[in-house]
This record gives sequence, C-alpha cells and structure tokens, in this order.
Amino acid sequence: MKYVLAIDQGTTGSTVLIIDANQQVVARGYAEFPQIFPEPGWVEHDPEQIWFSVEKTIAQALQVGGIDATQIAAIGITNQRETTVLWDRQSSLPAYNAIVWQDRRTASICTELKQRGLEPTFTRKSGLLLDPYFSGTKLTWLLRNVEGLRQRAESGELAFGTIDSFLVWRLSNGAAHVTDVSNASRTLLLDLESCAWDEELLAALEVPRAILPEVRSNSEVYAQTKGLRVLPDGIPIAGMAGDQQAALFGQACFEPGQAKCTYGTGSFVLINVGDKPVHSEHRLLSTVAWQINGRTTYALEGSVFICGAAVQWLRDQLGIIAKSSDVEPLARKVESSEGVFFVPAMVGLGAPYWRPDATGTIVGIRRGTSSAHIARATLEAMALQNVDVIRAMENDSKQPVAELKVDGGAAANDLLMELQSGLLGTRIVRPQMLDTTALGAALLAGLAVGVWSDLETIREKWRAERVFEPAMDTKLKDRLLDGWAKAVEKSF
Repeated sequence: MKYVLAIDQGTTGSTVLIIDANQQVVARGYAEFPQIFPEPGWVEHDPEQIWFSVEKTIAQALQVGGIDATQIAAIGITNQRETTVLWDRQSSLPAYNAIVWQDRRTASICTELKQRGLEPTFTRKSGLLLDPYFSGTKLTWLLRNVEGLRQRAESGELAFGTIDSFLVWRLSNGAAHVTDVSNASRTLLLDLESCAWDEELLAALEVPRAILPEVRSNSEVYAQTKGLRVLPDGIPIAGMAGDQQAALFGQACFEPGQAKCTYGTGSFVLINVGDKPVHSEHRLLSTVAWQINGRTTYALEGSVFICGAAVQWLRDQLGIIAKSSDVEPLARKVESSEGVFFVPAMVGLGAPYWRPDATGTIVGIRRGTSSAHIARATLEAMALQNVDVIRAMENDSKQPVAELKVDGGAAANDLLMELQSGLLGTRIVRPQMLDTTALGAALLAGLAVGVWSDLETIREKWRAERVFEPAMDTKLKDRLLDGWAKAVEKSF
C-alpha cells in the first residue's frame, strides 16, 4: 500500500495527514506553535518553530498510523499563503521572523503606493488590491527596515518565499527554491495572465529578482526529500497549493460556478471561474486556483480575516469558554442574540470592505446581555461576513451561488451552518472530510506521481456528510442583515 503525506502548515499550527488511495485519512499529527505580537497590529512567526512543528507532526503521524516512511509515494504541501519569509541560502536560517498574513504594519506602504496612483496597475496585473494582507509590501518593509537585508538580498545571499517555498527548501536540503502559481498569485508580484513575475510590479515594490523562487505548477515533482530526521531521502515533493486553493481542489470544485467556504482562522470563499481571470467590480480578489498539465484555472475570492479566531478570542481573552467547541452549546442557550452584534475586525476588515483601520466592535449590549448572547453574536458574525462576500461574488460572476460547500474546523458547528444557510438562503453542503485543505494538497501530489489518474477519479470519491437547507424566518433574517450593516459602519 502506498500513501500520500500532506503537510497543512496553518496560521496557528501544523497538521500532517497520511492519506490512502481511497482518499481516506489513515493517520494524523498536529502541533501548535507560538504567535508573536511585537507591536499592536503586528503578527510574526518564528520560521524555525514552524519547521520544528512540521517535523514533529510528520513523526507523530507516521507513528500513529504505524506506517513505514518508505510507503510514502509523495508529499503535498499547503500553507498559510501570504506569510512572508526571508532566509539565508547558505545556512537555511531565517533572516527575520516570518511576517504573517494578518500583520498590518505595511498599511503606510500601501497608502504610499495608492497616492502614487499605482493601485489600478496592481489590480489589473495581479488581480489583488493594495492591502497589508499580501506578501509584496511585507517584503518591501523587510528590505527597507531591517539593517543589512537589502544588500544581502541584492547580492543573492537571501531567498524569499511564502511558507510553501520555505518548506520545500528545508525538505530538500536546499535543492529547490520554488513556489507554486497559486501562492505566487498572492504576492502582488505575479502577472495573472502570464503567471510570471512582473518587472513593473517588482520595481514598484523595490524587490530584487535575485531573491525570488521559480514559479511552478501545482502538480509536479519539485524536488525529493534529503537529509531529514523524520523521512528517508528520495520521496518526491510533488504537489503544492495555497490553503484556500487546496481546499477548493479538495472539495472537487472543478467546474466553473462551484464554490466553497473554509472556516479557519479567517474564512475564505472561492468560486471557480474557469480558464480566464474575472476582474472584480466589487472589491473581491482575482487569483489562480491551480495549474495542472499547462492548463490554468482561476477563481474569485473573498477573504475574511477573523472567523474561527473570534471563537479563540472568546476562549483565550474573554475566558467565557474553555475550548472552542463549547461555543455552540453556549450559543444555543438563547433563542437570539437580542440585538447584540459583534464585528470581529481585530486586524481590520477584509473583503468587500478592505478597511485596515477597522477595529473589533460589539454593539447592542444591555444589562441582561450574557456570555450566551456574545457567543451567539459571534457565530452570527462569522456567517454574516460571508454573506457580504457571497453577495459581491454573485454580482461579479453574474450568477447565484446555489450551493456552497463548506470545510475547516468551524464547519463542524451545526448552529453556524444553520445560520449560514438561513442568512444566505442557500444550501450548505458539508463533506465527510472537513480537512479538505490537506486533502487538496495530497490529491495534487498524488496526481503527479500516478496515485490518482485524473480529476474524474477524484470527484467520484467525494462524499457529503450533511446538507443544511435554508430555514430562517424572513423577519429575523432582515433584522440580522440590517443590524449587521449598521454595526460594521461603527467599526471604522
């Protein structure tokens, strides 16, 4: 029996799944790592801690599954996308902490570029908006502000990458400096049409070409493992995709018009738009979904920065729940949030607002407001943010989202799924496997080495676990949508 090992390197932890040819999980490992908050609005990771967590979870998964590492046919990687790393090519050590996608320190750089009239150029070429979310301005900040980095970058001593690039470098002992086209499309540096680094965008962001990885497709052999403590040499590293594109692939959304929402630290809605990019008129993002055998598939995306992280905030900062799964039974203690609205804009608002200046806001608190009302308002906020995104998506794509596939940890929350279906008026379909991000990475790697022959083989094995049909009272729906719009206005 041959298996595919999938590394899902996320914002708060790393997951490793070992998946068999029937797309079943046979073993799992997970490890969290520290979040670093040097200043308000800044979020960093230690790349060494990320790498340690990946090594640990690989060893854990192999042990749990009782699997000999020689049975691994390929490795797939999926990752937190815009998080930015610079490392030394000789030592492989990071030159600075990774700047995380949630980090807002580059707001002034974005403002500077907008004042120079460059946002239309970036949007036309990259499909993205000028926001601190993306990798390019993080790289600009590093080269401007950390002593010695620009000189080392221009001399070729340093390598830049998102987490996928860093992991391939470490897994292959420095043999490959590559990224895949889906991650590259999140940097502000890639031209969407050509899928190549763009000289005009590089110049605007002051990025030397010498530090850039080679852009590759999502399903091919990039390198082989070498010199690792936890895996033998010679295993092909054969699939990569940014986490949200991997989830779209893992949900078998292979046809234009098919959409998914991943409920993770943030929530991310993607809709397959086919073989040509669709440029949004409603402040959504145009992005590469995947590229396989020379054919590129594109997506529209709405990115919500805080989703499951709002539940973590209830747990860690407010202390009103002991574990994240406690939020549903607490929220079900009340029939409604009774006019309480929570806008979880702790790191600004993403799509379709793009307001880095927005702050977390709770409105409607009264003397009788309890932790249950706050919990329910939190779940409502998670769903309401996605309503904003999907309405914009429908306007751009000129078609309704008749069905939304869901995944990620919070998709297991039945109340959240009921609220999402009711507020959207749309069928919600939850798959048997919620780890579709890691599954997508495994499928891309398995395709490259022949574990799966084609997309149809993959589609046939996708299974739904539960379908949620809209069942919300119209007056309640209208009251929630109206109250949410007013609360959002108060957050900035």
